Amino acid sequence: MEQRPLGRTGLDVTAICLGTMTWGTQNTEAEGHAQMDYALDRGVTFWDTAEMYSVPPTPQSYGRTEEIIGSWFAKTGKRNQVVLASKIAGPGAHLAHVRDGKPRLDAKNVKAAVEASLKRLRTDWIDLYQLHWPNRQVNSFGKLGYAHDEAEDFIAPEETLAALADEVKAGRIRHVGLSNETPWGLMRYVEASDRAGLPRPVSIQNPYNLLNRSFEIGLAECAHREEVGLLGYAPLAAATLTGKYLDGQVPPGSRRAVDGRKSRYDTLNAEAATRRYIALAREHGLDPAQMAIAYALSRPFMTSVIIGATSMDQLRTNIAAADVTLSPEVIQGIDAIHTAYPSPCP
Repeated sequence: MEQRPLGRTGLDVTAICLGTMTWGTQNTEAEGHAQMDYALDRGVTFWDTAEMYSVPPTPQSYGRTEEIIGSWFAKTGKRNQVVLASKIAGPGAHLAHVRDGKPRLDAKNVKAAVEASLKRLRTDWIDLYQLHWPNRQVNSFGKLGYAHDEAEDFIAPEETLAALADEVKAGRIRHVGLSNETPWGLMRYVEASDRAGLPRPVSIQNPYNLLNRSFEIGLAECAHREEVGLLGYAPLAAATLTGKYLDGQVPPGSRRAVDGRKSRYDTLNAEAATRRYIALAREHGLDPAQMAIAYALSRPFMTSVIIGATSMDQLRTNIAAADVTLSPEVIQGIDAIHTAYPSPCP
């Protein structure tokens, strides 16, 4: 499995990252363990989770994924073989069950979140600790039409980074990353860290797929110039690019079946674009899912692509995409479809 540098850390991570957010809701503990066994056997040593997983977020699912990872560490003793990433939740109306319904990115919350994650994960440290989403008003998770709130009360990057610095100093986390962040946010965190000697963001975990290439507009330049590479999540647009939701289908047990929230990938032009991408893949003898993942892997700003699966067949297919090289003709075909349907699911 190809290794790529994680920011300026000197640490390399695998180009494929194992996503885990279905474990505890769509997947059992045994199935999660089987996925970890297989991923490690295939050389995938970079794994990503979050305190709010599994999804959809509920009081019952909160922290469950980290518990499943922790039980695997305890059973196998293989913690040292894994580069582990997790995330702290920011404020949100759907998180009334997290820290008395007031999760923020301040020192009190950072310390409490890290300690709780370490306990669930049964480990002494987290290699990459990320801010799951900003502690301010932004366009994210498919929202457009930014509305600025002059009166909003958000935690300044300096305060959050100082809290994270305490965790680094204590050895509980090693590196810091961002997630669902904007160009302004990324640069504010970088500037604050460089000016004050605080932990510098080493990565940014944002969506990137054939239906959402919005990262290319402003963040790609930041990623290159500041060496804050993308950890691209949802490379299959939450399975949309496999074609499983075409013609209004919602297979039992699928993400759309278990999550009542409207999918950000259920938009006006998503189906038309998906049909064309699937046709392009088949024209060139490619699996549509592998074509989508291989395209994301080929982007020069990409550090690692986060794949997820609810079955072992899906996991095998997705990991094997790392061995797929797309021809110039396929790349041209993808760009032609993108021109006709530019990021229909931002």
